[in-house]
Amino acid sequence: MFSNKENVNILTALLVKSGIRKAVVCPGSRNSPIVHNLCECKQIECYSVTDERSAGFFALGVCLSEYEPVVVCVTSGTALLNVAPAVAEAYYQHLPLIIVSADRPQQWIDQSDGQTIHQANVLEPHVCKSVDLPEPSGEEQRWYCNRLVNEALLATAQRGGGPVHINVPITEPLFEYNVETLPPQRLIRRSATAGDIEGVYNLVSDFKKARKPMIVVGQMQADEIGNVIESLEELCKYTIVLQEKLANDDLCPPQHFDELLSVLADDDRLRPDFLIYIGGTIVSKRLKRFLRGCKGIRSVLVDQRGDVRDTFMNLTDIIECTSEQFFSVMADELKDSQPTAFGNRWKVELEKTAAEAAAFQPDYSQMLAVKRFHELYDEEQIDGEMVYGNSSAVRLGNIYSNQYIHVNRGVNGIEGTLSVAVGMAVARREIEDIYCVIGDLSFFYDQNALWNRNLDSNLGILLLNNGGGGLFHQLAGLEESPHRDSMIGASHETTAEGICEENDIVYFAAHDESELETGLKAFFDSEEGPVLLEVFTDSEEDARVMREYYEHFKRSKGS
Repeated sequence: MFSNKENVNILTALLVKSGIRKAVVCPGSRNSPIVHNLCECKQIECYSVTDERSAGFFALGVCLSEYEPVVVCVTSGTALLNVAPAVAEAYYQHLPLIIVSADRPQQWIDQSDGQTIHQANVLEPHVCKSVDLPEPSGEEQRWYCNRLVNEALLATAQRGGGPVHINVPITEPLFEYNVETLPPQRLIRRSATAGDIEGVYNLVSDFKKARKPMIVVGQMQADEIGNVIESLEELCKYTIVLQEKLANDDLCPPQHFDELLSVLADDDRLRPDFLIYIGGTIVSKRLKRFLRGCKGIRSVLVDQRGDVRDTFMNLTDIIECTSEQFFSVMADELKDSQPTAFGNRWKVELEKTAAEAAAFQPDYSQMLAVKRFHELYDEEQIDGEMVYGNSSAVRLGNIYSNQYIHVNRGVNGIEGTLSVAVGMAVARREIEDIYCVIGDLSFFYDQNALWNRNLDSNLGILLLNNGGGGLFHQLAGLEESPHRDSMIGASHETTAEGICEENDIVYFAAHDESELETGLKAFFDSEEGPVLLEVFTDSEEDARVMREYYEHFKRSKGS
């Protein structure tokens, strides 16, 4: 029988599943659930050592003899500090010690309770990874606990390897052993290629056997896309490759999978059984929710650094590899393969959705402004670069832009978009135009970007001003707060006209559809500059039009 502490059982199950065979255990009451569990596991041989300082070095000796990871389990308080010398030695010898410490619940730290010190991260900087496990109270915390243990175990072998620290808070009562079996746990594996791409070939072989293989490409830099575009085109022939305009080349129409999933998210025929994720962030919350609902699948992350990014909560493998190397091997191996029925089903549905998106004619709103901006941009055959703001702006860009979108999506903040656009415009003023599509809060927050003597006529700014954070009007439930507009959404009556006058920016404004058409024409025809077109809309109307847009797909599917 095992302890009834969930975090202890998750840890124990993953230690067994990862192949840990040796553990050094030290006496104590707080760590007794962990020690009990380790001794109950027939796969793990336990050695009892009373002195923690000696136990750490004893474990080093076992590690050096076996050339495999060894657990050292200590109780709470200064017991943990006593393993620090051995941890430091292991760090510089790159030896995979796994220090597991029991801890008091966080609320009792610094409260004059027995054996309470600040244990989390106390062994840094001489460990490759420190994690502090939660005591799970729901599925998301169980997933989090599982992920943290996986991260720590993977770190024992990453970048040369070394010791890690897993801190385990345990609430009383401590001595209940009534769980018959350890819970099934997901083990994340990492293949570090380091120039050897055997792991990629093995992955491709498994990918070809899948009935419903899918590739999702998150944000990638434009030059990176240029290096892999031919390989991506080859992979698109084989199965479905989902990309937003943050990860797609110029002159390629947007994929409307967000709209598709607003209607067909529950269609099991669209759920993959083998998922490969490469690149950075994904904007679409619907896609993330959809993929997080795909449980028990093979889920692979391709990441040059080999970091654990469990975006879809189902990660099983990490391939430490560059995108160029990975896509090249995949495309070469799959080029003569027949297209999958799964990929064809996705493509048919996406084509229908694209036609429905094109048929929707929005009323005057931010949506119409962005739609007409890109239509005129394409009609004029302008050659430039797009920089988009976060929140509503980038979502509209994903609907209407045929061009690749630059966006500060690393942390999704509103700050700095205008400054990035100005920097790009100055760096490329002899080469091409830079267009910035930005919301009002992002613009006014970063208005000092225009206080720059290096500005030139190659910068164009489309400012979407609806008097506050427009996205807040699209968040269901937030309308119940009387503070949504004034405090949460930061409503205002500010205009950019004075800012433009102060900084020698050519200024145009639009308040209705007619002025929008006139303003966009003047915006693109202007030979002076920089130039800014401020489009004034109503936030409630913007939200209504966006809702109507998604209702349009539901009506189309219903018919």
